[in-house]
Amino acid sequence: MIDVLIALRFVLAAAWRQSRPRMFAAFSLLLVGSVSGPLTALGLKHITNDALRGHSSAAVAAAIVTAALMVLSLTAGGVAHHLYFRVSEELQVWFDIQLAELSNATTSLAHFDSDGFADRMELVRQDSNLMWNSLEQILGTLANLTAIVTAAVLLARTEPLLLLLPLFAIPPLVGGRWATRYVERIRIEQAEAIRRSRHLFALAIDPEAGKELRLFGLTGEVRRRQEELWEQTTDRLVHANLVSSVFVLGGQLLFAAGYLGAVYLIVHQAIEGHRSAGTVVLVVALASQVNQQVGAVVATAAQLQRVARAVERLRWLRALVAETEPAAARASVPQRIERGIVLRDVAFRYPGASEDALAGVDLELPPGAVVALVGENGAGKTTLVKLLCRFYDPTSGQIDIDGTPLGDLDPVEWRQRIAAGFQDFQRYELLLRENVGVGELPLLDDDDAIAEALREADAVELAESLADGLETQLGTNWANGVDLSGGQWQKLAIGRALIRPQPLLLVLDEPTAALDAHAEHALFERYAASTRAAGAASGAISVFTSHRFSTVRMADLILVLDGGRIAERGSHAELIALDGIYAELFSVQEAAYR
Repeated sequence: MIDVLIALRFVLAAAWRQSRPRMFAAFSLLLVGSVSGPLTALGLKHITNDALRGHSSAAVAAAIVTAALMVLSLTAGGVAHHLYFRVSEELQVWFDIQLAELSNATTSLAHFDSDGFADRMELVRQDSNLMWNSLEQILGTLANLTAIVTAAVLLARTEPLLLLLPLFAIPPLVGGRWATRYVERIRIEQAEAIRRSRHLFALAIDPEAGKELRLFGLTGEVRRRQEELWEQTTDRLVHANLVSSVFVLGGQLLFAAGYLGAVYLIVHQAIEGHRSAGTVVLVVALASQVNQQVGAVVATAAQLQRVARAVERLRWLRALVAETEPAAARASVPQRIERGIVLRDVAFRYPGASEDALAGVDLELPPGAVVALVGENGAGKTTLVKLLCRFYDPTSGQIDIDGTPLGDLDPVEWRQRIAAGFQDFQRYELLLRENVGVGELPLLDDDDAIAEALREADAVELAESLADGLETQLGTNWANGVDLSGGQWQKLAIGRALIRPQPLLLVLDEPTAALDAHAEHALFERYAASTRAAGAASGAISVFTSHRFSTVRMADLILVLDGGRIAERGSHAELIALDGIYAELFSVQEAAYR
């Protein structure tokens, strides 16, 4: 019950912040409407009694008041519905914004790897539409409870035993609460299977995945697995809803027994002359209203329980994000790098992993250096890049920027001095200029800066080949949108990485995987020249990863990672002379190109 009350407070507070005047008016009108229903039954009592006694004027007056109460009830409910419908729209938008902010609120990426984050986020996404109806359900429940209490007072004045009637509402409420918890437990158990089914469905309709699905004959297999998972989860949820419905029905039958008992009691008393006909009408009308209101409360109780679960998950996600948010900055990012970046006994383990991705890393990156990271897949290259960008903090050890711990710097301010391109780059379906300009938003409309970035990325011909040039809409999801090849998209991603002026750290993590060897070599020659110029101006350090050793050999410092540790370091000539891992990998690749 406490979780429901917390959810009620959460939703009402959020709705109140969205629109106080509408909320106040809607709540007031609903209360007026909820009281009008039982008072209408009281009016029917007076109409009946006055009519049977021949008091026509009193009967007419009671009828006028009763009709006014009916009109008030209908009008108040209709206006209130219009008001809270508008607030519900705003509440839905607010809730969606909360989900987006939860994914991006923290400067860290650690919460994405936390146990339970993916499943809870999936369940919250499924329940996001609840926010649309939750306000109506909450206000409707409060109105129904007010009407039940009003009816209970009128029933008590007629016959104290009738106070037992609202108590018969307890079994359906308890049954509904148990049923909701049972269904929710099944939903949690099936969350992973539902996510997997959605992933397979997304694969089945994804044009990019379509090539492999058809080539490998996987279309039928993907569809079969998706249908199998969907049927499995649907069967479990249908069974859970069936079981819960039995419990809800049992509770409602108990209430129906109480309802029939109340009617029988008053009718029996009326037959014996102890009650008036108007009293029978009053009790039947009130009992009918209470029956409907209890049914409505039971129906919304299950939904409110789901809202409570959604709010609970939202609060859990907020707490997780708060826990993973790095500490407040205690130092400023330097304007230039004078002494370099130093890693001291750095280790890192991803949440839930059994082994360190990096361990015992001691490293000094001098100012102005061009550094290459090489090693087998899973050796720790990308993890090292993520730590330098401060997407994660080391599990142990320390990274210093000119003697200042990286953990003491504002991560947002630090990343404003980082230019980066990644292998898993994004394809922004925006204008071509925007695809590059988002790398430095103040330069979004600077044609010269964008042209220079395209030149650095060897993408000038791409822009010139398109009819609308920089104003070309990219992506086939849009009218007149143009699709690009994988290599062309990657060149735009590289341009995005190179547009930022005067970075202190330039990171290219396998950014040329879609380019041929000649194009990659030419790109890195330009990259090395420009980064050395930037290094001379601001001490900028350039770090890149690549599997092509013809590119790697141009670096000032080559780091060979193996099993999360730095196995070798030095220049190309020094590592060849060492005749270790690097020399072996280089000779294997060199032989392949002969």
